[in-house]
Amino acid sequence: MPELPEVEVTARSLDGALRGARVEEVRVRERRLRWPVPTRIAGAMRGERLEGVGRRGKYLLWRFAAGTALSHLGMSGTWRLVPRDGALPARHDHVEIGFGTQVAVFNDPRRFGALLWHPAGHGDVLDHPLLAGLGIEPFDPAFGGACLRRSLRGLRAPIKQVLLAGRAVVGVGNIYATESLFEARIHPAAPAGSLGAARCDRLAAAIQGVLERAIRAGGSTLRDFSGVDGIAGAYTVQALAYGREGEPCPRCARPLRRIVQGARATYYCPRCQRR
Repeated sequence: MPELPEVEVTARSLDGALRGARVEEVRVRERRLRWPVPTRIAGAMRGERLEGVGRRGKYLLWRFAAGTALSHLGMSGTWRLVPRDGALPARHDHVEIGFGTQVAVFNDPRRFGALLWHPAGHGDVLDHPLLAGLGIEPFDPAFGGACLRRSLRGLRAPIKQVLLAGRAVVGVGNIYATESLFEARIHPAAPAGSLGAARCDRLAAAIQGVLERAIRAGGSTLRDFSGVDGIAGAYTVQALAYGREGEPCPRCARPLRRIVQGARATYYCPRCQRR
């Protein structure tokens, strides 16, 4: 599933290529996504100038004066840019948004993604029900060890599961939670509320560092994700723990182990990440 780095890479690419362009055409080929694509979305966007593409959590925010289109990549969704006179629609191309000579195409084989419309008259899009309950952004100036510790206080669930839930901090998916806990030397099954100030400081710094490196690498591609240019993400090549069961720990050379938490694989070092 695309996580924060993949969504951020997509947002930056779309924003850089399309900001200021006017929507000339919207074609919805398949409305049956995670939630039905609103029938009014084509009329609401057509003729509007794109003010920018941003991100909140794992949602892309296409901002126009008339409102904001919220897009989620789901399990297998990608946006790509193609020339208006380019190839015929591919299988699973569900939405096309035409901007002059370029067309933004949403492709989603599993159809767990989404494209919704939030009219400007409904207030700040950040108050939308899908966004209002999200945790703090990891690059928010207010995020740090103290902030993280406050959000973990009293929680008995394993820290890995708490990170994946997205309420303490958004966007730390399975790969990035594994890598962040490895860097911070915290056992993935440690009760979240047991982390003291020092470990929370290390973990907050590790989360930011891992996500920054993942964004620079174009995100991670395990199966479906690619950037708007069709290039796969390369972060897993540089991952220190994820997917490396049995390989020597880069710090102590002890073989890395794999456990399953909440049906997701976790990799850790039994020496460096003691409970």
